[in-house]
Amino acid sequence: MADIAAIESILHEIEKSAGVEDAVLVSRSGMHIAGTVPRGAHAETFVAMFAILLGAAETATSELKERLDSVVINLEASRVMIVNDGPKALFVLRASRDADPRRIKQEIEKYAKQIEEYL
Repeated sequence: MADIAAIESILHEIEKSAGVEDAVLVSRSGMHIAGTVPRGAHAETFVAMFAILLGAAETATSELKERLDSVVINLEASRVMIVNDGPKALFVLRASRDADPRRIKQEIEKYAKQIEEYL
C-alpha cells in the first residue's frame, strides 16, 4: 500500500522550490495518487489527460530510439511539466512561466527514488 502522507510531504517540498506552484503524482493509468491539483481544475480530468499526454508523447517519439525525458507545455502565464517517474507514476508540475525546466527536473530527481519506495 502506498504511503500517501509521505508522498504528499515530498510533493510539498518540491512545491517550495524551483518556481513550482503545484505538484501532483499521477499513476501511469491516469489516477490521482497524491498532490495538489491546481485550483479550479477538475481533478479526474486533469490527471487523466496528463497521463494520456505523456503516453502519446512516448509513442510519438519511440521511433527516435531515445527515452522521453519530460514534456513541457508553455502556457500564457505558466508552464506545465510532465516527468516520468518510472513504471508506476509520473509527476505533473505547474510552474511559473520563467521557471527553468532543467532545474525543476533536478529537484525532482532528488526525490524520485524515495517516492518509488513509497509506492
